[in-house]
Amino acid sequence: MKNLLSLITGAVIIIAFLVISGAVYTIDETQQVVITQFGEPIGKPITAAGLHFKIPFIRHANYFEKRILEWDGSPNQIPTKDKKYIWVDTTARWKIVDALKFLQSVSNETGAHARLDDIIDSATRDFVTSHNLVEAVRDTNRIMDIDLLKKEERKDQIAGELEKIEFGREATTRGILLQASKIVPQYGIELIDVRIKRINYVSEVQKKVFERMISERKRAAEEYRSEGQGKKAEIEGQMGKELKQIRSEAYKVAEEIKGKADAEAINIYADAYNRDPDFYAFLKTLDTYKNTIDEETTIILTTDSEYLSYLR
Repeated sequence: MKNLLSLITGAVIIIAFLVISGAVYTIDETQQVVITQFGEPIGKPITAAGLHFKIPFIRHANYFEKRILEWDGSPNQIPTKDKKYIWVDTTARWKIVDALKFLQSVSNETGAHARLDDIIDSATRDFVTSHNLVEAVRDTNRIMDIDLLKKEERKDQIAGELEKIEFGREATTRGILLQASKIVPQYGIELIDVRIKRINYVSEVQKKVFERMISERKRAAEEYRSEGQGKKAEIEGQMGKELKQIRSEAYKVAEEIKGKADAEAINIYADAYNRDPDFYAFLKTLDTYKNTIDEETTIILTTDSEYLSYLR
């Protein structure tokens, strides 16, 4: 039993010594290691995850990421081909594909960022200065929904006023990526992607651009108002025409109804008169009295007046 305990104790002491002295090191799935001896690389990079051994004190394990890393550049003021100064802010994704070359050329991620600053900023400047501003801002010639442009002449008019895109923002970023990717392999780096994160005008240009945008929006608004007023006049004209037609037809129908009613009334009056002319004359005279004489009316007539024939 004592021998077993002694063996276990000895093994623990040996393992502790190896760990403390640096003879044992571990690598996880996200890391890769380059072993250096007195600062000089020894052998190829170690990428297999697990427990590894090295000579303690003399050799040192240098850890590097295997995952995709982020580079975020500082905004740079760059003139475009049409002499407009803009601030361009770019970002990129990269990874270490050759840890040995990476260690020998840039040492660490800080050094790699410094190299990427120079390479990507230079490529960005080359492409931005080689094209007009609109190529870096827009990607296609389609700036409005097709449903809003139903008239062919309207589309032709708008297309003629806008600067046509031949290269575009997407092609610009792909060109920057291609140019930078030719340089970075010498540092053991692979460039995954480059994107223009933000573009801002310098203050002198920004004011002019905003004024132009406001002017264009006002012009477009006036065009829409003019079209609306024309449509309004067309609708009101059609409405007036239909209203007159409805009133004319209604007046015609009303007159026909009145004519029929008058004819029926005349027939009724004639029939009544033919049945008893004296009684009809008597009723009509009473109606006349009722309509012409009231409590405040004073009438002076001769005794032989026909108006008084039924009052005698």
